[in-house]
Amino acid sequence: MFAPNAADSAAARGAMARTFNLRFTMPNRTDPVIEVRGLCKRVKDAAGELTILDDIDLAIDAGSSVAIVGASGSGKSTLLGLLAGLDSASAGSVRLLGRELGELDEDGRAALRSGAVGFVFQSFQLMPHLTALENVTLPLELQGGIGTREAAARARELLEQVGLGQRTGHYPKLLSGGEQQRVALARAFVTRPAILFADEPTGSLDAATGHAVIDLMFEMNRAHGATLVLVTHDIELARRCDTTVTIEAGRLA
Repeated sequence: MFAPNAADSAAARGAMARTFNLRFTMPNRTDPVIEVRGLCKRVKDAAGELTILDDIDLAIDAGSSVAIVGASGSGKSTLLGLLAGLDSASAGSVRLLGRELGELDEDGRAALRSGAVGFVFQSFQLMPHLTALENVTLPLELQGGIGTREAAARARELLEQVGLGQRTGHYPKLLSGGEQQRVALARAFVTRPAILFADEPTGSLDAATGHAVIDLMFEMNRAHGATLVLVTHDIELARRCDTTVTIEAGRLA
């Protein structure tokens, strides 16, 4: 429906589903859903090697909410990307939902995230040529295993929950920033993920709109029972989480 080449898209979804079924096992409820040991991230630049993160140890329990805070450039977003398997570590290990990310290739990490992980970004990252309903339905289309009508019904239900039941046919350019972020929230929860990662979810919003979006995010997170991991500069937002992790110069403070 949304892919330029439907045959290629169907094949990719099938391969992802097979990889997911073969490799993914949900950890025991008593195990951390994210476990990090000795995590390091280094990059090379003109001056040599730059250490972004150094010797990070961290465990996040199922159903908890964790805020990652720190100054700009401290490594917060890099850490979030490593926890979610969007980037690869230089050293150390990340165990996500019972699997060592270092043992998986890019396709394996994508399969692990599919359906089990949701994302909310500062820049919304909505598809401009898709309506609100189509944007929310898209993850279900990519995941596969669900009929078109059921996918649309689930997406519509989520949009109702975020107060956009009358805006389902609108394109992103016709929505305000707060409305776009609410679409992004609905999209993040539509696959019923075990973990929600949020990177500066209110960074592009004014204070009043940001507070409303955050209230909605916590409300939906409680309703869906997901683990919430967010990066923020907002200390008030961080205080609403069960745990705050502070990064200073690439290390845990």
